[in-house]
Amino acid sequence: MDPETAGREDAEAPLLYHVERPVFDEAFVRSQLLHRREKTSLTPRQRLAQQLQCSSKRAKAVLLSSLPILTWLPSYPVKKWLFHDVVSGLSTGVVQLPQGLAYAMLAAIPPVYGLYSSFYPVLLYTFFGTSRHISIGTFAVISLMIGGVVVREAPDSMFYMQPANGTNMSAVLDVETRDAARVQLAVVLTTLVGIIQFVLGLLRFGFVAIYLTEPLVRGFTTAAAVHVFISQLKYLLGVKTRRFSGPLSAIFSVQAVLSHITDTNVTTLIMGLVCIVFLYGIKSMNERFKKKLPVPIPGEIIVVIVSTGISYGLRLSQDYRVDVVGKIPSGLLPPAVPHFSLLNNLVADAFAIAIVGFSMSISLSKIFALKHGYSVDGNQELIALGLCNFISSFFQTFAITCSMSRSLVQESTGGKTQIAGLLASLVVLLVLVAISFVFETLPQTALAAIIMVNLLGMFKQTRDIPALWRTSRIELAIWLVAFTASVLLGLDYGLMVAVTFAILTVVYRTQSPKRVILGQVPGTGMYCDVDEYEEALECSGIKIFHSNSSIYFANSDLYVNALKEKTGVDPAHLQAAWKAQKKLKNGNQSQDSPLKLRDKDRGVTHEVLSYNHADEQRNGQLADKHEEQDLEEAVFLKPASPVHSIILDWTPVSFIDSVGAKAIKSVIKEYAAVDVQVFIAGCNRSLLAELDRLQFFSGVVTPHMVFPTIHDAVLHLQSLHPNIG
Repeated sequence: MDPETAGREDAEAPLLYHVERPVFDEAFVRSQLLHRREKTSLTPRQRLAQQLQCSSKRAKAVLLSSLPILTWLPSYPVKKWLFHDVVSGLSTGVVQLPQGLAYAMLAAIPPVYGLYSSFYPVLLYTFFGTSRHISIGTFAVISLMIGGVVVREAPDSMFYMQPANGTNMSAVLDVETRDAARVQLAVVLTTLVGIIQFVLGLLRFGFVAIYLTEPLVRGFTTAAAVHVFISQLKYLLGVKTRRFSGPLSAIFSVQAVLSHITDTNVTTLIMGLVCIVFLYGIKSMNERFKKKLPVPIPGEIIVVIVSTGISYGLRLSQDYRVDVVGKIPSGLLPPAVPHFSLLNNLVADAFAIAIVGFSMSISLSKIFALKHGYSVDGNQELIALGLCNFISSFFQTFAITCSMSRSLVQESTGGKTQIAGLLASLVVLLVLVAISFVFETLPQTALAAIIMVNLLGMFKQTRDIPALWRTSRIELAIWLVAFTASVLLGLDYGLMVAVTFAILTVVYRTQSPKRVILGQVPGTGMYCDVDEYEEALECSGIKIFHSNSSIYFANSDLYVNALKEKTGVDPAHLQAAWKAQKKLKNGNQSQDSPLKLRDKDRGVTHEVLSYNHADEQRNGQLADKHEEQDLEEAVFLKPASPVHSIILDWTPVSFIDSVGAKAIKSVIKEYAAVDVQVFIAGCNRSLLAELDRLQFFSGVVTPHMVFPTIHDAVLHLQSLHPNIG
């Protein structure tokens, strides 16, 4: 045989797993096998001094974690990456400009504040953010949530005033005063959002995003897309309706638009539909030829430039009553302190916006980090977003997060770092300082078209429904509840309902785990579900109970009930049979007639029979027929399947609380009273330490009843019962 063939046969030969050792129980492991390391305990003062200890290495680590830009900027390969970042930054800036104007409309404030929000936060995130690819700035969902708050706190009805030149004329809406009040509300809300995010980051609360599971976020953002789409219908049609907020606001908004459908401005509608068709075609082309195009075709900026030119040339605002953006002041506003007196009713809304903004940012950041081989820090992302919102709010911005569409543009055009984001913000700055007045004749219907087409990605999330139906009905329920609640109750209450429901599903899963009886696969140490695998055979006289959940106050009773049901051994039924037996004996009834007891729940018939036996045998084993004649006073119970031992498989158990420990200890005592031994197998070391703290090993429960594996426990029991094993 040549070496190559021999090597191939050796490679194909199965690996053998052969371990020869004595059977271990926990008492042996603790006394002979494992010994804990001695740890020096520190006083609280020593721990505090250790935490406050400063060194150059620690100072450098703190600086790098606080300013992540220092980790990559010193080694930035200019020749290799700069061109890609420049192209990406210019492309993203071109998209960010019209989106900033459009999303300010969603926030119910003048469009120029969308440009401010597309400059300051992006500049700050370059220094403090850990993601190199997301595009920070305005985002439809956050803008809509802000708009709902400011409209609720400053509705149009507060700003109607009687004209000064007559008393018989109807009241006129003071738009300038209303917008100023709404801007202040948005700014204060943004300040509060920034404080919440910053404090949560300092407290290392970056893990809160895990409670916003992916189906929840996708259902929530799809509902937000519905709200955004409905809110833009009036701009697309050119009708005047009030803006609604709170529960059922989506239904009221649709009803208001339909009631004014006869007032549709045909010119506005035609221009909006043309913009939608053009943008959809450009997006489809970009998607189809993305590998061949060096940069995506900037459909949004083309729409803005062309529609602005048409509006200016044809005097659409004056001659056709087409609503336009209006006055856009040039330059940047000086910093100003927000009016903190407006904070009273904004705390709950600020928490919702802070969490949603962070969850959108961290989820997209992790996707890009995984794709490009680096890591993001959730806590630092919270701090970065908090600083972006808090500091920028002094310059009249509203709350921001990352945008899905812009982030895809920034990454797909070759962006390598946040230098691309910095350049995108400089594009916005150039427009603000030099040419912002150009966009004063931009039709609002064009911005509505931009928003609606950008919602396509969110509406495509409805494709999750059939996929989740096939994979996980519980996650499908989370998606549907998040979507339905957010559409009907509004985004703030909808998010609260969705998070509550998601937490309840976790409780449901712990209370409805899979509970099975395990059997051994012959010739192996493997134990599998006897109902699922035909090779798995139950060990005679032994029941191995498996439940894939931890044991705590919410499910301990369910665990015990399932244990009794699955094993078919209920101590209460056995005790009842023995009491009936004793009653029969005391009543001098005939010892030749059996008393049949039927368990209605399981349909199992037990018989109390009379035998000449000195002791009551409680585990169902028959007495030796040669001793029957000398034992005339004893009777015993004969169950359908005699069980002398039960093994609890605790391999999936990650924790147990005091209520769960008491419940398990109590059921062990119950079984001990009817001569059925209970053993525990598969405990991890941390769970055993928790059991020690709960003083679980006392009385009838000892470490001798705990085994590291199921096979150890089975071998031990078979050695105790050789005739049955």
